[in-house]
This record gives sequence, structure tokens and C-alpha cells, in this order.
Amino acid sequence: MDLRIAVVGSGPAGFYATGQLLAHKEASIAVDLYDRLATPWGLVRAGVAPDHPKIKSVTRVYEKTAAHPLFRFFGNVEVGRDLTHEQLMAHYHAVIYAIGTAGDRRLGIPGEELPGSHAATAFVAWYNGHPDYTDCEFDLSAKRAVVIGNGNVAIDVARMLVLSPEELAVTDIADHALEALRHSDVEEVILLGRRGPAQAAFTNPELRELADLAEADVIVDPQAVELDPASREWLASDAADMTARRNVETLQQYASAGPAGKPKRIVLRFLASPVEILGPDRVRGVVIERNELTAGGDGALRARATGERETIEAGLVMRSIGYVGSPLSGVPFDDRRSTILNERGRVIDPTTGQPVPGAYAAGWIKRGPSGVIGTNKKDAHETTTLLLEDHAAGLLPTPAAEPDELIAALRAQGVRIVEYDGWQAIDEHERSAGEPHGRPRIKLVRHEDLLSRADVSLTRD
Repeated sequence: MDLRIAVVGSGPAGFYATGQLLAHKEASIAVDLYDRLATPWGLVRAGVAPDHPKIKSVTRVYEKTAAHPLFRFFGNVEVGRDLTHEQLMAHYHAVIYAIGTAGDRRLGIPGEELPGSHAATAFVAWYNGHPDYTDCEFDLSAKRAVVIGNGNVAIDVARMLVLSPEELAVTDIADHALEALRHSDVEEVILLGRRGPAQAAFTNPELRELADLAEADVIVDPQAVELDPASREWLASDAADMTARRNVETLQQYASAGPAGKPKRIVLRFLASPVEILGPDRVRGVVIERNELTAGGDGALRARATGERETIEAGLVMRSIGYVGSPLSGVPFDDRRSTILNERGRVIDPTTGQPVPGAYAAGWIKRGPSGVIGTNKKDAHETTTLLLEDHAAGLLPTPAAEPDELIAALRAQGVRIVEYDGWQAIDEHERSAGEPHGRPRIKLVRHEDLLSRADVSLTRD
């Protein structure tokens, strides 16, 4: 075997990197893919909205990678809990970290800690059946919710809050969330963006599909989509992409169409930032401040507060203003960017400024939380290309021991490792449970249930 590589994180970035390494023709490469959960696919399983099954179908590509004879999956193994970075480096020629950015950015405003104020990341994980979030509670008795953010996660959250029970019932949403949302009292969701409609970070399909909601109108004030001169100039320039132009067109269509009389509403508001969440005992409202756009020295348009304020009565607030990564012991971390310290995927020693031999990063923990699932394919290719260049140049360290020794040590210390056939047992069970109800699957949402179902595979061997 020429190379033994460990990839940590089995989401899109991890699987793309794994597939690219296994497909390499000039070296024999074995890849062990580790994940802290018993289930693979990362945000494809725990982040993509349940009513987006086509996006989830990308896992078919990953399943082909998993069928490679030199691939192994080791789930329920967490770096920092069950083993260390140093242990991985001692057993592999190289390690690629593709662990994502699971934390959420804070608003940093008064009232953010009140009951009823939540991170969108927690809500998304809860309705998708992530076992760490199964016991979260969201009070959905309020008539109005405010979602802070102008990206795809924010729009997913807004949509999930107004989907009809019939629309939800045919998805793989977690049962506890299906039941809670079935009895939700939310009738209006206000989606707040601090900049203007031309700067919204929605992808075109996410924004357009709001028109297809069975029970909710999309409300946009015509004045809100009358672009300021700076935005018009930017939108007409080469700096603006087609996504921004089409988003503005879609928003203008919503504004001109007006409401159709559906029982619920999603209201898109722009140039507004929250400055306080009102209580005192729980969320009662949000104070927002109007913004205006100004051009910085680099030409970028930034939001500047005008001092004009307004209070929106609401009983539920979801913040969706970005993800942040968490450091791993022994792996250099960039606190400013909340990513692993790296250059194009090579992990960098902060003292010397030189690459750490054998250490790499891919995906959001490499570049920050940006792009769509497919973006990770190009990103992973950049990382794996550098790894293979380093191998060709003789720069990868020689491991002191075999990976099987590490796996044996983990089992000896009581780690319940879920291999790929264990995941297949989970997958088969979930699909079988969903089939009689016309659903893609009914997810197991507790760690112990997942591990117990994975153990069924052991009895078959």
C-alpha cells in the first residue's frame, strides 16, 4: 500500500476528498473515513431541508465511493474525545480534516439569551433528527416569528415554519418535529436582511420555490425592491453575478404580485438589523434599526445604521447569520476566520508559517461556510491535489504503526465503532419504517438507538 489516509468528517467535503483519492491511478491509496456520528453524509442528512429530496440524492455518488475495496467507514469515533490528532498522524501518512463548521454566530445584542431566541443551526438539526438536538424544545405557540439572515438556511427555516402538515408528512423530517410543527401556531415569518435585495445570499431556486408554498403568501414591499443608486450601479457592473440579478427579479415579481389570500405569510424585509430582543421573561418582540448602504474604500456596499428604529412584536426569533468552526487540540486554528489555519488546504504551523507535514483541511473548516454542496467537490480536489503533490515530493511522514492497531485500541477502550455495514443496517431500517407511510425514511434520532441498530449488522456476519 503506497498511502494510508484518514479523512475526518463524512459530509460532502469528506466524501469528495475520499473519492478523489481512491480514484487516483498512480498510487495505491487506502482511505479510512471517520465521523463522530454513527451516520455518514454530514449536512446532507442533518442540514438539507426535508422537503428537498433531490438535493439529498447526491448521496448516491458517495455510496459508490463507499463501495471501493480500499474504503472503510468508522462512525461514532470523535477526534478529541476518543482519539487525538497525534494518534491519527502516528497511524496514517496524512490526515484530511473535513469536520465542517457546526457552531453558530451570535448577534451580540441584549435579549439574545431569552427563551424563544434560538440559533437556526439548532432548529435545523432538530427537525432533521440530529441526535445531539433531539431533546431541544421550540415553543411554536407564537403567531409571528422573526428569522434573522438572508441566506439559504434562513429561508429554509422560514419555509419549514409555514409548510402545511401535508407538505411535511411526505418527507424524512424527524417525527418529533413533524408532530410539533403540525400543531404550530406560527402564521407569519419575517425574514430580516441587514443589506438590500441585491446583496441577499439566497440561491435562485431557494427564493423562487417560496411561490409554491401551499399555505403561505410571500410578501415583499414594492418600495423595498426599489434599488438605491449604489445597488443599481453594482448590479449592472461585472462584479455582480447572475444569481444576484435573478434574485432581484424574483423579489420584484413577488412585490408586484401581492398576496393571494393564503392563511400564512413570509415577509421579506431588507436594510434592517436587530438591535435588541425584548422580554423580560421570554421573547416578546425585536427592535430593529433601519440601514442604508454605503460604498467602502474597496467599492463593497456595506450596511450603515440610520438611527431609525422600529419594534416588531414576535414570540420566536431564529438567528441565521453564519456558522463558525471549533478548534481541535493539536491542529492549528485561525481564530479570526474560525477555520483550521491553512493555505489552499495545507495546514500551516502558526510559528514557522510552513505546512504541517501530512495535515490537510477541506470544506467549510478550510474555507469558511460558503457555497453549495457541489462547491465542496472543487474545494476537496484542491486539497487532494496538494496532498498527492506532497507525496510525490516525499514530504509526507511515514506512520509509526498500522491503522488496524489504532482501531483495535479504540475497541479495547470501549468505543462502539460503527462500520459501513452498520450504517447500512440503520439505513435499511429507516427506509423500511418510512415505506408504509409514503415517506423516504423515518429517522432514528437517538444515539443509543442508532448504535443498537448498527449492532444488528454484527449478528449477520
